[in-house]
Amino acid sequence: MRRNIWIVLGVILVITALAGLVDWPTGPNINIGKFSKEIKVHEGLDLQGGTHLVYELDTSKTDPKDIQNATQSVVNVIERRINALGVSEPVIQPSKIGNKQTVNVELPGISDVNEAINLIGKTAQLKFQVSAPTTIEGGTTIDNTTDLGGGFKDTDLTGAQLKKAVVQFDQNTGEPQVSILFNADGAKLFATLTKENVGKPIAIELDGEIISAPNVQTAIENGEAVITGKFTIEEARKLAIELNAGALPVPIKLIEQRNIGATLGDESVKKSLVGGLVGLILIALFMIIYYRLPGFLAVLALIIYTMVSLALFKLIPVTLTLAGIAGFILSIGMAVDANILIFERTKEELAMGKTMSLALEEGFKRAWSSIRDSNLSSLLTCAILYYGTTGIVRGFAVTLAIGILVSLFTAITVSRTFLRLFVATRLEKYLTIK
Repeated sequence: MRRNIWIVLGVILVITALAGLVDWPTGPNINIGKFSKEIKVHEGLDLQGGTHLVYELDTSKTDPKDIQNATQSVVNVIERRINALGVSEPVIQPSKIGNKQTVNVELPGISDVNEAINLIGKTAQLKFQVSAPTTIEGGTTIDNTTDLGGGFKDTDLTGAQLKKAVVQFDQNTGEPQVSILFNADGAKLFATLTKENVGKPIAIELDGEIISAPNVQTAIENGEAVITGKFTIEEARKLAIELNAGALPVPIKLIEQRNIGATLGDESVKKSLVGGLVGLILIALFMIIYYRLPGFLAVLALIIYTMVSLALFKLIPVTLTLAGIAGFILSIGMAVDANILIFERTKEELAMGKTMSLALEEGFKRAWSSIRDSNLSSLLTCAILYYGTTGIVRGFAVTLAIGILVSLFTAITVSRTFLRLFVATRLEKYLTIK
């Protein structure tokens, strides 16, 4: 039994040391082979500043009953494109200016605003075309099989049948290219198209511009193709993003762009941190004065809880906003609440004349059902907030959920292990909870 306690303590100390290493402001980044990850605190728009964009939707040719769906589709497409750029926790939501339908886009800490603007506004209309017959003198028609100079003819195959696009590299030249995979309908259309045009070019047109026109060597029936076009790696990546995100259902135009500073955020963060620190000190004093040594051990567990939570925020990573900080501070109170439930249950067992060892075990066992149910209900609320909202509210839900999960570990495992270490030793008398 004692051996197991020391093993668990060793695991706790290792976790704490690793968390401290991650939490350190100049903590190491992760570099394993080709995998690289920068470990830092990711701040939201309200903390670090960024860019606020407003787009107006041209719904003049849209049926009024379809405007709401079109607007949501625009939001979804923009969100997919921005997420692919690696912007952490963007806020993308529909709005109105007068009778005009608009979409607000907030990009925290974006380094290249022009890149984001260009990518958001792309239509990404993908078409596949075959050469049209050419009429020569005398009324005879021939197929243009060497190039597409005789005209372009659209086919039924478009980006609508596209399943996914992935950047890859040519095995012979090493040049980047974009591999595309069609869905079942697209695969059938592509198989027919290639079968009927063996030896002829099929043009790939993106946004009205032909980017590649390879000759068909053989019929392709697996629904896979490769787009080549002397791309740079960045151009291939952007093309894959645009194709995966899909086309915008209606035209949009940028009507407002504002750069937002972090002055207000810095002030709010300072006040939040001061408030959180004062609250933490008051909680620690209460626990130590009221529960003595067990309260002190609970405070140690609370410190470990804070270190592990902050480490997870950096590793996942979680984009911290003011709402996210509020969720984290709230979870600290919930972590203390679990310890209080355990101590009160243990006090009841001691009042029944049980030994400290047995009282602790029974106290943890009897408190667990209450801790479990209350935290499960809180986690359910977090899930509802996360999937039912956007932006900073989701950040609140994420930090609160992580805090709840870590608090379960610290309250049930860390506090319990610390208390067990004193049982059956000369220091057990100081564990008395009055």
